[in-house]
Amino acid sequence: MNEFIKWHYDTIGEKLVNALTKNNFTATYVSTRQEAIDKLLGLIPANASIGFGGSVTLDELGVIAKLEQRGNPVLNHTKPGLSPQEMKAIRRQQLLADVYLTGTNAVTLDGKLVNVDAVGNRVGAMLYGPDKVFIVVGINKIVKDVTEAENRVRLWASPPNNKRLGYPNPCVQTGVCVDCQGPTRICNITTIMHKRPRMTDVHVIVVGEELGL
Repeated sequence: MNEFIKWHYDTIGEKLVNALTKNNFTATYVSTRQEAIDKLLGLIPANASIGFGGSVTLDELGVIAKLEQRGNPVLNHTKPGLSPQEMKAIRRQQLLADVYLTGTNAVTLDGKLVNVDAVGNRVGAMLYGPDKVFIVVGINKIVKDVTEAENRVRLWASPPNNKRLGYPNPCVQTGVCVDCQGPTRICNITTIMHKRPRMTDVHVIVVGEELGL
């Protein structure tokens, strides 16, 4: 990585951590994805149940497989071959997990987490239910403010996620959100975490590399 880009990533990352801390989140900056993996594996107890609502960021880190390999029970409704009924049951169980792992669609420089969800299980678990929530944020998810966060979702997050999930929504053709109305729409719920939810322990790990969509 170019040394000046790394300097910028590190500077912006630390600025974000300070803002998140002021908003009552626990926040940590790490320079590399390997540091993020090591941090998560070090902080999550070996016997903790894990809720995983689906995250390209965590898929890229490979941390879910590592947790399974060491014996953590993982509640993952995205595994292939599950019936709709099984997926629904796992989504509900995730809300009672010891630890919930997820990414975020965007985070603002003043420490607000912005997420758009289709069903609501992911954002629901981020807000209340699991004892501990870890949110991993790639440097590419940092934006100036909530308006830019919502724009990022429409332009950079929703179209690739629709393509990844195989949904026939218009953005798969246009490359940008057109506020579709179909039954497979995934942009149904938007949440903004202005501050840490009062009864949820949230730890945000900011990574100085691009991760996720």
